[in-house]
Amino acid sequence: MRSNLGLTPREIEVLDLVKLGNNAREVASKLGVSTQTVKNHLHIAFIRLQATNRTDAVVKALKAGYIK
Repeated sequence: MRSNLGLTPREIEVLDLVKLGNNAREVASKLGVSTQTVKNHLHIAFIRLQATNRTDAVVKALKAGYIK
């Protein structure tokens, strides 16, 4: 994974789990946080990546080298 150039390590981790097809509840369970916390991380990642939805965020994170 790429070092932090805008996204936090947790935002990258959340996007990586979303890439695998996990929904917010599943990501929350895997990370030991609330569903709302996952949604907050995604919201901020959307803003930073200028993404309009989860698929767009994952594609942009892949293209930027944040996730593989």
